[in-house]
Amino acid sequence: MQVLCKLSNSSSDIRCPHCGQGFLLYWERSSRQEQDQARREIQHVLRGHHAEISTPDAHPDSAFNIPNWSGQANFSGAALLGGLPDGSV
Repeated sequence: MQVLCKLSNSSSDIRCPHCGQGFLLYWERSSRQEQDQARREIQHVLRGHHAEISTPDAHPDSAFNIPNWSGQANFSGAALLGGLPDGSV
């Protein structure tokens, strides 16, 4: 399952456990159990962003996919199936 994470300073679906930065999540269609499992992976990736940088700047400025995807974020399955608004990446 793929998840698109997008920085958000106003509302959030998940927060970085290290710095508190908020992110909106766009999911491929999945069950609640799959989403709960993916949240643990997302938390792990967000912590990993701080391996070298300890500020919120450790996170990418642009949207990113978990697991990593080499294409443009707005064309990922998570963005398309999760309802990412047009032009919001």
